[in-house]
Amino acid sequence: MDQREIALLAAKALDDKRAKDIVVLKVDEMTVITDYMIIATGRSVPQVKALAENVEEELAKADVFAKRREGYTEGRWCVLDYGDVMVHVFHEQDREYYQLERLWADGTNELELSFDKEE
Repeated sequence: MDQREIALLAAKALDDKRAKDIVVLKVDEMTVITDYMIIATGRSVPQVKALAENVEEELAKADVFAKRREGYTEGRWCVLDYGDVMVHVFHEQDREYYQLERLWADGTNELELSFDKEE
């Protein structure tokens, strides 16, 4: 499974649990930190945690495991580090405050997602 497939599988896992505003950005030409960033929003602390847990569970089924994970305790901004893929799950207010898309989106690097984004 390549990095793009991992990123899209993570985005699908987020969608399956009704995450809001899922964005997948290809950032390999902007940073050496990672190749893809997935950013999503949960409506509450429990949902943020559940979204991150579902990503871990779905990727584990494909034998893909996070190297590091942060933020589960607080449930405001969970980060799952898969090396070439980073998953950020925010609480609504935190996503608005940090605005990661402003840092990493250049207008050409957002992947189109095939699943329905409607809420």
